[in-house]
Amino acid sequence: MKLSIYGKGGIGKSTTSCNISIALARRGKKILQIGCDPKHDSTFTLTGFLIPTIIDTLQSKDYHYENIWPEDVIYQGYGGVDCVEAGGPPAGAGCGGYVVGETVKLLKELNAFYEYDIIVFDVLGDVVCGGFAAPLNYSDYCIIITDNGFDALFAANRIVASVREKSRTHPLRLAGLVGNRTKKRDLIDKYVEICTMPVLEVLPLIEDIRVSRVQGKTLFEMAELDKTLRFICDYYLNIADQLLTYPEGVIPKELPDRELFNLLSDFYLNFNDSKNQIKETNLDFIIV
Repeated sequence: MKLSIYGKGGIGKSTTSCNISIALARRGKKILQIGCDPKHDSTFTLTGFLIPTIIDTLQSKDYHYENIWPEDVIYQGYGGVDCVEAGGPPAGAGCGGYVVGETVKLLKELNAFYEYDIIVFDVLGDVVCGGFAAPLNYSDYCIIITDNGFDALFAANRIVASVREKSRTHPLRLAGLVGNRTKKRDLIDKYVEICTMPVLEVLPLIEDIRVSRVQGKTLFEMAELDKTLRFICDYYLNIADQLLTYPEGVIPKELPDRELFNLLSDFYLNFNDSKNQIKETNLDFIIV
């Protein structure tokens, strides 16, 4: 199984990806996580440091694939999860999609790409060009990370469009949405009611999820020292268990931008009107 994890920049894709990878490993699967971001920090909480990138290694070997060994580019992280960072071109030059393609090409040359039960692509956010969608060419499922806000759902809708487009030529399905660190899910529910797709999990607003990234550890590693954090791990294990059923998934159809804007804006306006009416009712009660 090959998974691509997408979402708005800063939404928590890497934190979620690493914890899902550990959860899948805890279920007995051999996992490779590939970071697809020029920042090359996807696997930081698994390895504890910024591992060398595929592009750095290829450049150091003058792009002679025959001189590269698996141990040059694959690093084992916490829980036995293997890690690769694709890296990226210099800022403002080149294509990230090309780098992903070269990464897959190299892993195939090393006979490593098909040695894993599950490969997780953690993809950079807020880009909607063809290169951005390149990991979908190699994936069975896409997972979208979002929160309950307009911007994240707008980005999710764009990713939905990419999944639909790629599904025309690839056996790709959307596994579903994962809500990350959110107090509410009303907008998420409103969106999936109109644009039908599964919601795999919604993680509550837990500060330890953010702290784990700062500490460079997964929630599973932190939970070894603090058993009160084990309940958070259960959210990721639930996602893993759903994926391991090899769900049918969906070929989603995105909402037109204006329709999505109106849907979420109307919801905000109606919600705020209701709050104002409650306030006015309470004020009238106090005055009386």
